[in-house]
Amino acid sequence: MGQGRLLGLACCLLLLPGGWGGLGSQGTPRGPWEEEQGPVAEGGPWGRTRYEAMKKHLGAVGALSKQYWQYLACKVWQEGCEEEEEEEEESSPGPGWSLPLVGQDYLEILSAWYCSFGKCCKTGDCRIVNNITGLEADLDGQLHGQHLAKEVVIRAVQGFLQSPRPQKALVLSFHGWSGTGKNFVARMLASHLYRDGLRSKCVRVFISLFHFPHHKYVDSYKAQLKKQISETVQLCKQSLFIFDEAEKLHFSLLDAIKPFMAHYDNKAQVDYQRSIFLFLSNLGGNTINEVALDFWRAGRAREEISMEFLEQRLRLELLEPAEKGYAHSHLLEENLIDFFVPFLPLEYHHVKLCARDAFLARGLPYTEAALDEVARMMVFVPKEEKLFSAQGCKSVSQRISYFLP
Repeated sequence: MGQGRLLGLACCLLLLPGGWGGLGSQGTPRGPWEEEQGPVAEGGPWGRTRYEAMKKHLGAVGALSKQYWQYLACKVWQEGCEEEEEEEEESSPGPGWSLPLVGQDYLEILSAWYCSFGKCCKTGDCRIVNNITGLEADLDGQLHGQHLAKEVVIRAVQGFLQSPRPQKALVLSFHGWSGTGKNFVARMLASHLYRDGLRSKCVRVFISLFHFPHHKYVDSYKAQLKKQISETVQLCKQSLFIFDEAEKLHFSLLDAIKPFMAHYDNKAQVDYQRSIFLFLSNLGGNTINEVALDFWRAGRAREEISMEFLEQRLRLELLEPAEKGYAHSHLLEENLIDFFVPFLPLEYHHVKLCARDAFLARGLPYTEAALDEVARMMVFVPKEEKLFSAQGCKSVSQRISYFLP
Protein backbone atom coordinates (compact mmCIF):
# COMPACT_ATOMS: atom_id res chain seq x y z
CA MET A 1 0.00 0.00 0.00
CA GLY A 2 1.42 3.44 -0.96
CA GLN A 3 1.77 6.43 1.32
CA GLY A 4 -0.88 8.28 -0.69
CA ARG A 5 -3.55 5.70 0.14
CA LEU A 6 -2.61 5.69 3.79
CA LEU A 7 -2.83 9.48 3.84
CA GLY A 8 -6.33 9.26 2.42
CA LEU A 9 -7.31 6.74 5.08
CA ALA A 10 -5.80 8.86 7.81
CA CYS A 11 -7.63 11.96 6.59
CA CYS A 12 -10.91 10.04 6.64
CA LEU A 13 -10.40 9.64 10.38
CA LEU A 14 -11.11 13.34 10.74
CA LEU A 15 -14.79 12.48 10.40
CA LEU A 16 -14.68 9.97 13.26
CA PRO A 17 -16.01 10.82 16.73
CA GLY A 18 -13.53 12.98 18.59
CA GLY A 19 -12.03 14.44 15.38
CA TRP A 20 -12.50 18.01 14.13
CA GLY A 21 -15.67 18.43 12.12
CA GLY A 22 -17.35 15.63 14.14
CA LEU A 23 -19.55 16.18 17.17
CA GLY A 24 -19.82 19.37 19.10
CA SER A 25 -19.28 19.71 22.79
CA GLN A 26 -22.89 18.72 23.43
CA GLY A 27 -22.80 15.71 21.12
CA THR A 28 -24.71 17.40 18.25
CA PRO A 29 -23.47 17.46 14.67
CA ARG A 30 -21.62 20.63 13.73
CA GLY A 31 -20.07 21.91 10.54
CA PRO A 32 -16.63 23.51 10.53
CA TRP A 33 -18.23 26.91 10.01
CA GLU A 34 -20.49 26.75 13.06
CA GLU A 35 -19.60 28.62 16.22
CA GLU A 36 -21.13 28.71 19.65
CA GLN A 37 -24.30 30.79 19.90
CA GLY A 38 -23.52 34.47 20.03
CA PRO A 39 -24.30 37.81 18.41
CA VAL A 40 -24.19 37.88 14.61
CA ALA A 41 -21.44 40.09 13.30
CA GLU A 42 -22.15 42.99 11.02
CA GLY A 43 -22.70 41.91 7.41
CA GLY A 44 -24.94 38.89 8.21
CA PRO A 45 -23.99 35.32 8.90
CA TRP A 46 -21.10 35.53 6.43
CA GLY A 47 -19.70 38.66 7.93
CA ARG A 48 -16.01 39.28 8.44
CA THR A 49 -15.93 37.81 11.95
CA ARG A 50 -17.38 34.47 10.86
CA TYR A 51 -15.21 34.41 7.72
CA GLU A 52 -12.05 34.84 9.77
CA ALA A 53 -13.22 32.17 12.22
CA MET A 54 -13.92 29.72 9.41
CA LYS A 55 -10.52 30.40 7.81
CA LYS A 56 -8.77 29.83 11.12
CA HIS A 57 -10.78 26.66 11.74
CA LEU A 58 -10.00 25.17 8.32
CA GLY A 59 -6.33 25.95 8.85
CA ALA A 60 -6.48 23.98 12.09
CA VAL A 61 -8.13 21.07 10.27
CA GLY A 62 -5.28 21.05 7.75
CA ALA A 63 -2.73 21.05 10.56
CA LEU A 64 -4.58 18.24 12.29
CA SER A 65 -4.61 16.21 9.08
CA LYS A 66 -0.85 16.52 8.98
CA GLN A 67 -0.63 15.44 12.62
CA TYR A 68 -2.76 12.36 11.93
CA TRP A 69 -0.67 11.46 8.90
CA GLN A 70 2.60 11.96 10.78
CA TYR A 71 1.41 9.82 13.66
CA LEU A 72 0.38 7.01 11.32
CA ALA A 73 3.55 7.20 9.21
CA CYS A 74 5.73 6.97 12.30
CA LYS A 75 3.79 3.96 13.52
CA VAL A 76 4.30 2.17 10.20
CA TRP A 77 7.69 3.26 8.82
CA GLN A 78 9.41 4.92 11.82
CA GLU A 79 11.94 6.71 9.64
CA GLY A 80 12.41 10.46 9.84
CA CYS A 81 10.12 10.85 12.83
CA GLU A 82 12.74 12.59 14.96
CA GLU A 83 13.53 15.15 12.26
CA GLU A 84 9.88 16.09 11.88
CA GLU A 85 9.11 16.52 15.57
CA GLU A 86 10.14 20.18 15.60
CA GLU A 87 8.00 20.96 12.53
CA GLU A 88 5.13 19.13 14.18
CA GLU A 89 5.30 21.36 17.24
CA GLU A 90 5.40 24.51 15.11
CA SER A 91 2.38 23.52 13.01
CA SER A 92 0.20 22.21 15.84
CA PRO A 93 -3.22 23.90 16.22
CA GLY A 94 -2.27 25.43 19.53
CA PRO A 95 -0.25 25.11 22.74
CA GLY A 96 -0.72 21.83 24.56
CA TRP A 97 -2.19 20.17 21.44
CA SER A 98 -2.37 16.37 21.25
CA LEU A 99 -4.20 13.85 19.12
CA PRO A 100 -7.74 13.19 20.37
CA LEU A 101 -7.77 9.88 22.21
CA VAL A 102 -10.46 8.37 19.99
CA GLY A 103 -8.47 9.36 16.92
CA GLN A 104 -5.38 7.72 18.37
CA ASP A 105 -7.36 4.52 18.96
CA TYR A 106 -8.51 4.45 15.35
CA LEU A 107 -4.99 5.08 14.09
CA GLU A 108 -3.69 2.22 16.24
CA ILE A 109 -6.25 -0.06 14.57
CA LEU A 110 -5.32 1.25 11.13
CA SER A 111 -1.59 0.78 11.64
CA ALA A 112 -2.17 -2.76 12.96
CA TRP A 113 -4.29 -3.47 9.89
CA TYR A 114 -1.51 -2.21 7.61
CA CYS A 115 1.00 -4.38 9.46
CA SER A 116 -1.06 -7.45 8.66
CA PHE A 117 -0.09 -6.94 4.99
CA GLY A 118 3.45 -5.57 5.17
CA LYS A 119 6.60 -5.52 7.23
CA CYS A 120 6.53 -2.88 9.98
CA CYS A 121 9.77 -3.58 11.78
CA LYS A 122 13.31 -4.35 10.80
CA THR A 123 13.50 -7.66 12.66
CA GLY A 124 10.29 -9.29 11.46
CA ASP A 125 9.30 -10.05 15.06
CA CYS A 126 6.11 -8.02 14.67
CA ARG A 127 4.86 -10.82 12.40
CA ILE A 128 5.20 -13.55 15.04
CA VAL A 129 1.71 -14.70 16.07
CA ASN A 130 2.21 -17.97 18.05
CA ASN A 131 -1.39 -19.06 17.55
CA ILE A 132 -1.36 -22.30 19.55
CA THR A 133 -5.17 -22.44 19.74
CA GLY A 134 -5.42 -22.32 15.94
CA LEU A 135 -2.64 -24.87 15.60
CA GLU A 136 -4.41 -27.30 17.91
CA ALA A 137 -7.73 -26.83 16.08
CA ASP A 138 -6.17 -27.42 12.66
CA LEU A 139 -4.24 -30.47 13.81
CA ASP A 140 -7.46 -31.93 15.22
CA GLY A 141 -9.35 -31.30 12.01
CA GLN A 142 -6.75 -31.97 9.32
CA LEU A 143 -4.10 -34.37 10.65
CA HIS A 144 -5.54 -37.89 10.50
CA GLY A 145 -4.44 -40.98 12.39
CA GLN A 146 -1.66 -39.27 14.36
CA HIS A 147 -2.76 -39.01 17.99
CA LEU A 148 0.84 -39.16 19.26
CA ALA A 149 2.16 -36.47 16.93
CA LYS A 150 -0.70 -34.10 17.79
CA GLU A 151 -0.19 -34.47 21.53
CA VAL A 152 3.59 -34.20 21.52
CA VAL A 153 3.82 -31.24 19.13
CA ILE A 154 1.17 -29.17 20.95
CA ARG A 155 2.55 -29.84 24.44
CA ALA A 156 6.19 -29.38 23.46
CA VAL A 157 5.71 -26.16 21.49
CA GLN A 158 3.24 -24.61 23.93
CA GLY A 159 5.44 -25.37 26.93
CA PHE A 160 8.48 -24.00 25.14
CA LEU A 161 6.80 -20.74 24.12
CA GLN A 162 5.32 -20.19 27.58
CA SER A 163 8.68 -20.65 29.31
CA PRO A 164 10.14 -17.23 30.21
CA ARG A 165 13.73 -18.53 29.99
CA PRO A 166 14.15 -21.86 28.19
CA GLN A 167 17.46 -23.55 28.91
CA LYS A 168 17.98 -24.55 25.31
CA ALA A 169 16.42 -24.48 21.86
CA LEU A 170 13.48 -26.84 21.28
CA VAL A 171 14.51 -29.80 19.09
CA LEU A 172 11.89 -32.15 17.64
CA SER A 173 12.66 -35.11 15.39
CA PHE A 174 9.76 -36.36 13.24
CA HIS A 175 9.89 -40.01 12.15
CA GLY A 176 7.71 -42.19 9.94
CA TRP A 177 6.96 -43.31 6.43
CA SER A 178 6.56 -40.85 3.60
CA GLY A 179 3.08 -39.32 3.35
CA THR A 180 2.17 -39.73 7.02
CA GLY A 181 2.12 -35.99 7.76
CA LYS A 182 5.63 -34.89 8.79
CA ASN A 183 5.91 -32.08 6.24
CA PHE A 184 2.26 -31.22 6.73
CA VAL A 185 2.77 -30.62 10.47
CA ALA A 186 5.97 -28.64 9.84
CA ARG A 187 4.15 -26.32 7.41
CA MET A 188 1.21 -25.98 9.78
CA LEU A 189 3.53 -25.12 12.65
CA ALA A 190 5.21 -22.40 10.60
CA SER A 191 1.86 -20.92 9.52
CA HIS A 192 0.57 -20.70 13.10
CA LEU A 193 3.75 -19.32 14.66
CA TYR A 194 4.41 -16.74 11.91
CA ARG A 195 1.97 -14.65 9.92
CA ASP A 196 3.98 -15.31 6.74
CA GLY A 197 4.38 -19.04 7.37
CA LEU A 198 7.23 -20.62 5.42
CA ARG A 199 7.83 -17.28 3.67
CA SER A 200 8.77 -15.63 6.97
CA LYS A 201 12.31 -14.37 7.33
CA CYS A 202 12.32 -16.12 10.69
CA VAL A 203 11.77 -19.55 9.10
CA ARG A 204 14.48 -21.44 7.21
CA VAL A 205 13.92 -24.73 5.39
CA PHE A 206 16.83 -26.98 4.40
CA ILE A 207 16.35 -30.02 2.15
CA SER A 208 19.33 -32.35 2.43
CA LEU A 209 19.80 -33.44 -1.17
CA PHE A 210 18.91 -30.00 -2.52
CA HIS A 211 20.99 -27.75 -0.26
CA PHE A 212 23.82 -30.18 0.60
CA PRO A 213 24.09 -32.60 -2.35
CA HIS A 214 27.85 -33.28 -2.45
CA HIS A 215 29.80 -34.66 0.49
CA LYS A 216 33.08 -33.30 -0.89
CA TYR A 217 31.81 -29.77 -0.19
CA VAL A 218 30.72 -30.52 3.34
CA ASP A 219 33.16 -28.01 4.89
CA SER A 220 31.70 -25.25 2.74
CA TYR A 221 28.18 -26.36 3.63
CA LYS A 222 29.04 -26.25 7.34
CA ALA A 223 30.23 -22.66 7.12
CA GLN A 224 27.20 -21.58 5.10
CA LEU A 225 24.76 -23.35 7.40
CA LYS A 226 26.21 -21.85 10.58
CA LYS A 227 26.20 -18.41 8.99
CA GLN A 228 22.55 -18.68 7.90
CA ILE A 229 21.40 -19.87 11.31
CA SER A 230 23.32 -17.10 13.09
CA GLU A 231 21.94 -14.40 10.79
CA THR A 232 18.38 -15.64 11.20
CA VAL A 233 18.63 -15.72 14.99
CA GLN A 234 20.10 -12.21 15.04
CA LEU A 235 17.23 -11.00 12.88
CA CYS A 236 14.46 -12.73 14.84
CA LYS A 237 14.00 -13.32 18.54
CA GLN A 238 12.14 -16.54 17.69
CA SER A 239 13.34 -18.67 14.78
CA LEU A 240 12.21 -21.93 13.19
CA PHE A 241 14.61 -24.22 11.31
CA ILE A 242 13.28 -27.21 9.35
CA PHE A 243 15.59 -29.94 8.04
CA ASP A 244 13.81 -32.21 5.57
CA GLU A 245 15.26 -35.63 4.69
CA ALA A 246 17.36 -35.34 7.83
CA GLU A 247 18.55 -38.95 7.54
CA LYS A 248 20.56 -37.88 4.48
CA LEU A 249 22.41 -35.08 6.28
CA HIS A 250 26.12 -35.73 6.68
CA PHE A 251 26.88 -36.36 10.35
CA SER A 252 29.43 -33.51 10.38
CA LEU A 253 26.64 -31.09 9.38
CA LEU A 254 24.60 -32.25 12.35
CA ASP A 255 27.61 -31.72 14.61
CA ALA A 256 28.19 -28.28 13.09
CA ILE A 257 24.76 -27.06 14.23
CA LYS A 258 24.97 -28.83 17.59
CA PRO A 259 26.09 -25.65 19.47
CA PHE A 260 22.88 -23.89 18.40
CA MET A 261 20.81 -26.59 20.13
CA ALA A 262 22.92 -27.02 23.27
CA HIS A 263 22.32 -25.67 26.76
CA TYR A 264 23.51 -22.11 27.37
CA ASP A 265 25.06 -20.19 30.22
CA ASN A 266 23.40 -16.95 28.99
CA LYS A 267 26.80 -15.38 28.28
CA ALA A 268 26.64 -15.71 24.52
CA GLN A 269 26.18 -12.54 22.49
CA VAL A 270 23.42 -14.16 20.41
CA ASP A 271 20.55 -15.95 22.15
CA TYR A 272 19.70 -19.24 20.41
CA GLN A 273 17.43 -20.45 23.19
CA ARG A 274 14.30 -19.13 21.47
CA SER A 275 14.89 -21.26 18.36
CA ILE A 276 12.95 -24.34 17.28
CA PHE A 277 14.65 -27.07 15.24
CA LEU A 278 12.60 -29.67 13.33
CA PHE A 279 14.21 -32.75 11.78
CA LEU A 280 12.02 -34.69 9.34
CA SER A 281 13.14 -38.23 8.61
CA ASN A 282 11.88 -41.53 7.20
CA LEU A 283 14.12 -43.34 9.69
CA GLY A 284 12.25 -45.41 12.22
CA GLY A 285 9.31 -45.90 9.87
CA ASN A 286 9.69 -49.69 9.84
CA THR A 287 9.86 -49.86 13.63
CA ILE A 288 6.78 -47.66 13.99
CA ASN A 289 4.88 -49.75 11.46
CA GLU A 290 5.79 -53.03 13.20
CA VAL A 291 4.41 -51.71 16.47
CA ALA A 292 1.19 -50.53 14.80
CA LEU A 293 0.79 -53.89 13.05
CA ASP A 294 1.36 -55.81 16.30
CA PHE A 295 -1.34 -53.76 18.03
CA TRP A 296 -3.76 -54.41 15.15
CA ARG A 297 -3.09 -58.15 15.16
CA ALA A 298 -3.66 -58.21 18.91
CA GLY A 299 -7.03 -56.51 18.41
CA ARG A 300 -5.91 -53.34 20.18
CA ALA A 301 -6.71 -49.82 18.95
CA ARG A 302 -3.83 -47.78 17.54
CA GLU A 303 -4.74 -45.02 20.01
CA GLU A 304 -3.47 -47.32 22.77
CA ILE A 305 0.09 -47.01 21.45
CA SER A 306 1.99 -44.88 23.96
CA MET A 307 4.73 -42.37 23.37
CA GLU A 308 7.04 -44.02 25.91
CA PHE A 309 6.75 -47.40 24.19
CA LEU A 310 7.56 -46.09 20.72
CA GLU A 311 10.22 -43.55 21.68
CA GLN A 312 12.45 -46.20 23.27
CA ARG A 313 12.35 -48.32 20.11
CA LEU A 314 13.05 -45.29 17.93
CA ARG A 315 16.17 -44.39 19.90
CA LEU A 316 17.51 -47.92 19.58
CA GLU A 317 17.04 -47.93 15.80
CA LEU A 318 18.63 -44.50 15.36
CA LEU A 319 21.71 -45.58 17.29
CA GLU A 320 22.42 -48.43 14.86
CA PRO A 321 25.62 -47.83 12.83
CA ALA A 322 23.72 -48.28 9.58
CA GLU A 323 21.99 -44.95 10.22
CA LYS A 324 25.17 -42.96 9.72
CA GLY A 325 23.92 -39.40 10.21
CA TYR A 326 22.18 -39.77 13.54
CA ALA A 327 24.38 -42.57 14.87
CA HIS A 328 27.67 -40.75 14.29
CA SER A 329 26.53 -37.30 15.33
CA HIS A 330 26.51 -36.13 18.93
CA LEU A 331 22.84 -35.18 18.93
CA LEU A 332 21.78 -38.49 20.47
CA GLU A 333 24.75 -38.97 22.78
CA GLU A 334 24.30 -35.55 24.34
CA ASN A 335 20.49 -35.82 24.44
CA LEU A 336 19.99 -32.66 22.39
CA ILE A 337 16.83 -33.98 20.71
CA ASP A 338 13.99 -33.26 23.11
CA PHE A 339 11.28 -35.39 21.51
CA PHE A 340 11.23 -38.15 18.91
CA VAL A 341 7.80 -37.73 17.34
CA PRO A 342 6.43 -40.92 15.71
CA PHE A 343 4.05 -40.72 12.74
CA LEU A 344 2.00 -43.90 12.47
CA PRO A 345 1.19 -45.58 9.12
CA LEU A 346 -2.18 -44.55 7.67
CA GLU A 347 -5.05 -46.95 7.17
CA TYR A 348 -7.79 -47.04 4.53
CA HIS A 349 -10.22 -44.76 6.39
CA HIS A 350 -7.45 -42.20 6.97
CA VAL A 351 -6.78 -42.05 3.24
CA LYS A 352 -10.49 -41.41 2.66
CA LEU A 353 -10.34 -38.47 5.07
CA CYS A 354 -7.34 -37.08 3.18
CA ALA A 355 -9.30 -37.43 -0.08
CA ARG A 356 -12.24 -35.58 1.48
CA ASP A 357 -9.93 -32.74 2.54
CA ALA A 358 -8.48 -32.56 -0.97
CA PHE A 359 -11.95 -32.23 -2.51
CA LEU A 360 -12.92 -29.53 0.00
CA ALA A 361 -9.67 -27.63 -0.53
CA ARG A 362 -10.48 -27.32 -4.22
CA GLY A 363 -14.12 -26.48 -3.61
CA LEU A 364 -15.32 -29.66 -5.30
CA PRO A 365 -18.32 -31.79 -4.32
CA TYR A 366 -17.65 -35.41 -3.40
CA THR A 367 -19.45 -38.63 -2.63
CA GLU A 368 -18.56 -41.61 -0.45
CA ALA A 369 -18.14 -43.61 -3.64
CA ALA A 370 -15.59 -41.09 -4.94
CA LEU A 371 -13.64 -41.22 -1.66
CA ASP A 372 -13.60 -45.00 -1.82
CA GLU A 373 -12.41 -44.91 -5.39
CA VAL A 374 -9.49 -42.62 -4.49
CA ALA A 375 -8.51 -44.82 -1.54
CA ARG A 376 -8.62 -47.98 -3.67
CA MET A 377 -6.14 -46.40 -6.07
CA MET A 378 -3.46 -46.46 -3.34
CA VAL A 379 -1.12 -49.39 -2.61
CA PHE A 380 -1.60 -51.09 0.77
CA VAL A 381 0.83 -53.30 2.71
CA PRO A 382 1.71 -55.83 4.04
CA LYS A 383 0.71 -58.29 1.36
CA GLU A 384 -1.52 -60.39 3.58
CA GLU A 385 -3.41 -57.75 5.55
CA LYS A 386 -3.15 -54.80 3.15
CA LEU A 387 -3.62 -52.56 6.16
CA PHE A 388 -1.34 -49.53 5.67
CA SER A 389 -1.05 -47.15 2.72
CA ALA A 390 2.47 -47.45 1.31
CA GLN A 391 2.40 -43.77 0.25
CA GLY A 392 0.39 -42.50 3.18
CA CYS A 393 -1.71 -39.63 1.86
CA LYS A 394 0.93 -38.49 -0.61
CA SER A 395 -0.45 -38.02 -4.15
CA VAL A 396 -4.07 -38.15 -2.94
CA SER A 397 -4.71 -34.55 -4.04
CA GLN A 398 -3.39 -35.38 -7.52
CA ARG A 399 -5.56 -38.47 -7.83
CA ILE A 400 -8.82 -36.58 -7.41
CA SER A 401 -8.10 -35.00 -10.80
CA TYR A 402 -9.51 -38.21 -12.29
CA PHE A 403 -12.92 -37.14 -11.00
CA LEU A 404 -12.91 -33.71 -12.61
CA PRO A 405 -15.18 -33.18 -15.64
